[in-house]
Amino acid sequence: MSQTVRTRPEGSARPLSEAYDTALLDLDGVVYAGGRAIAHAVEALGTARSGGMHLAYVTNNALRTPDAVAAHLTELGIPAQASDVITSAQAVARLISEQVPAGSRVLVVGGEGLRVALRERELVPVESADDDPVAVVQGYGGPELPWGRFAEACYAIARGVPWFASNTDLTIPSARGIAPGNGAAVEVVRIATGAEPRVAGKPLPPMHRETILRTGARRPLVVGDRLDTDIEGAFNGGVDSLLVLTGVTDGAQLLAAPARHRPTYVDADLRGLLTGQPDVEAAGDGFRCGGWTATAGKERLELAGDGEALDGLRALCAAAWTAAGEGSCELDRGKALARLGL
Repeated sequence: MSQTVRTRPEGSARPLSEAYDTALLDLDGVVYAGGRAIAHAVEALGTARSGGMHLAYVTNNALRTPDAVAAHLTELGIPAQASDVITSAQAVARLISEQVPAGSRVLVVGGEGLRVALRERELVPVESADDDPVAVVQGYGGPELPWGRFAEACYAIARGVPWFASNTDLTIPSARGIAPGNGAAVEVVRIATGAEPRVAGKPLPPMHRETILRTGARRPLVVGDRLDTDIEGAFNGGVDSLLVLTGVTDGAQLLAAPARHRPTYVDADLRGLLTGQPDVEAAGDGFRCGGWTATAGKERLELAGDGEALDGLRALCAAAWTAAGEGSCELDRGKALARLGL
């Protein structure tokens, strides 16, 4: 898929699990939230797997090891091996290993996932700026990460040690709502030092490269809930994407998405892997999907019809994205979304 301006979600006559060889699935907000499986995820992934689709789990969360993630998925009823899991910790560890010699010390601000990934690359995790690290790496350390870890990072960076970050997601879904993510912690160090980290995670190329190297996917489909990581990462990698509305992104954000944040397909949840996707067709001055027709007026989006709400949302996306071009839609979206109950 070339990096062109998407003006509507695409359709697929075949189920997506048949049209693509590998699903590159985000975890938080897609497969689970706060450790609990999202509705329909277990059954949908089981059916996709049994039909021959390779499932790989690609996460910007650098806290847990692939072994731990695979064990958690298996407990939820989604059988997985550590080799099925790709983390931003692995991507950033590879990035660091390409800059420093094997055996180098790296100051870790984060959790066990980072330490395991560094050891895999023959790097030595250390805890203090006084341990003579040649690099600093920062990843999500969970809600209990001590404040003093940020100070250690700042001390080392102030001495000229290069700084790497697994990812810069400002938020992370939890069972109780949206919580601060690693990007919020990175901002603490950025403000204190004035430095800029080299970042590996989605949506940047190091994470996509790590994923393709580890999965060998030939026709991958990125599946995610975030426009600024999952969908933009797919755009940057030149591959197709499915946005599911079970996590961070809501209807208003989707309608306002600029070109790099527009998914190929949109569905309510992971059951979208198991079905074809309806075509969105031009209809007069607007677009039709299912029983809905949408147009972009001068000041607002107009929606008419009845049927499945997602069909109306797809039609609205076509009207909004066409009106916005490469930018973000500025038209009033409230009444149109209210008509769909979104």
